[in-house]
Amino acid sequence: MLVLFAICFLLTFAYAILMMNYRKGWAKQPVFVTGDAMPSTFISIIIPARNEADKIKQCLDSILSGSYPKELYEIIVIDDHSIDNTPELVAGYSGVRLLKLADFVTDREAMVAFKKKALSVGIEHSKGALIVTTDADCIVPVDWLKNIAAIYEQENPVMIIAPVAFTTNGSVVENFQAIDFMTMQGITAAVHQRKMGNMSNGANLAFSKEAYDKVEGYKGIDHLASGDDFLLMMKLQNAYPGRISYLMSEDAIVRTAPQPDWSSFFQQRIRWASKSGKYDDKKMTATLTLVYLFNLSFVALVVAGFFNYFAWGLAGIMLIWKVLVETTFLSPVAEFFGKNELLKSHILLQPLHILYIISAGFLGMIGKYKWKDRAVR
Repeated sequence: MLVLFAICFLLTFAYAILMMNYRKGWAKQPVFVTGDAMPSTFISIIIPARNEADKIKQCLDSILSGSYPKELYEIIVIDDHSIDNTPELVAGYSGVRLLKLADFVTDREAMVAFKKKALSVGIEHSKGALIVTTDADCIVPVDWLKNIAAIYEQENPVMIIAPVAFTTNGSVVENFQAIDFMTMQGITAAVHQRKMGNMSNGANLAFSKEAYDKVEGYKGIDHLASGDDFLLMMKLQNAYPGRISYLMSEDAIVRTAPQPDWSSFFQQRIRWASKSGKYDDKKMTATLTLVYLFNLSFVALVVAGFFNYFAWGLAGIMLIWKVLVETTFLSPVAEFFGKNELLKSHILLQPLHILYIISAGFLGMIGKYKWKDRAVR
């Protein structure tokens, strides 16, 4: 029992240090300023879409109403075998190119990474020096492209990681997802600044087409269903060390709705977790292992408490520390994303968060899930 208590103490100490490092990383990440000059880079916006008839119009309308000059960007939507009227809606936009993945896939049954294939098809048919990806259910701000192009021209990165936020209707399931996702977004900026690993999200990502071609795009990772954003980032990081930028700007935050229920939420998180172990990032692997073991220690202490009541007391102390260090990190992140009201929910939903980390991590290692009406393993 003493060995368990000692391990829990060390995990708590390490977790607190991790959160403080995240806080420092976030604080040191500079806010990006576009400057007075209007960027001149031609951008290709690539949007894979499958059964998004209820959302894609909002996405396209938000892009087309942006401040970036119309002559300096193109929008390419790749329809991924939709069974609703997504392609018909896209075809109704005169300023949007529609490609159908079915025209480029010879053996649909043998495919696993449909999204990577859709992206590669769109990029292959694009003409922009800078590729920007987003999802069909996202809404972008007015100066989105202006900020992306400006940091591309100022810093000459091969990839730009930009912020994403979940909207919420106030329900428990949506609040929980918004907090969890906001945490990941805060960590994304922090690890970039502290050089503690790499994270990204394809809903708001940009990269040089020249660099993409040099690393041969998704070749070598196209057998994996998930990880189109992260695994490409790792390839670019290896080929161009130190040339990935993080765009810290409220004017660049892309917003999207969370999953509508717990089942689809877990399927999404299992899909995200399934790419773990498929990349060579020792720092990130060590961090994920620490977080998983720290949360798992709560379950161990609850079980141990039936044999020694002190275990339950230790679990309570650890939970208090968890809340304190996470809130210290999340407070400025919540302010940036305009979600201060979620901090109270973050405290109340702690038991659920612990169980979620344990279960999603375990199921992610198994790698079996259902997404977009497809069973994937």
